[in-house]
Amino acid sequence: MSIYDYSVTKPNGEEVSLKEFEGKVILIVNTATGCGFTPHYKDLEAMYEEFHDKGLEIIDIPCNQFAGQTPGTDEEIHEFCTLKYHTKFPQMKKSDVNGENALPLYQYLKSKQGFKGFGHGPAGIALSAMLKKIDKDYKNNPEIKWNFTKFLVDRNGEVAARFEPTASMKDVKANVEKLL
Repeated sequence: MSIYDYSVTKPNGEEVSLKEFEGKVILIVNTATGCGFTPHYKDLEAMYEEFHDKGLEIIDIPCNQFAGQTPGTDEEIHEFCTLKYHTKFPQMKKSDVNGENALPLYQYLKSKQGFKGFGHGPAGIALSAMLKKIDKDYKNNPEIKWNFTKFLVDRNGEVAARFEPTASMKDVKANVEKLL
């Protein structure tokens, strides 16, 4: 299987095959509207505006699995993102990224790029402490740990990198640029 064998669903129910993005650099992000990392939308939109014409696609998949931080309907989420952050990149239907109802795409992404840690900054330390209470073995499984985990896919469809929400958006951007 390759990334191009998967699809995602738009809020209107329309299936979007990732084959449509073949030959492009893709950043796939599970997002939330009420999270401390929600301001990542600003950096994501800036990247999209700067690099979309050079071949970058961003796929926004809202997810409510982490502390219920995406409680709205697909329409409410879209309205929030477009009004507050002026997002123009494709936003998909709110979906699960972990568990029995996880999108098959996310099972694939996690199999290609596992969890490598949150780093040593304050946000990383806080997330680690919180997750230890929920799952003592969280470091040893590939599950998505929080909102705004990002997967970077190169032009050949290879999952090139995984960025936890604590990763610097400057690092994410630099890695995107290398693949363009």
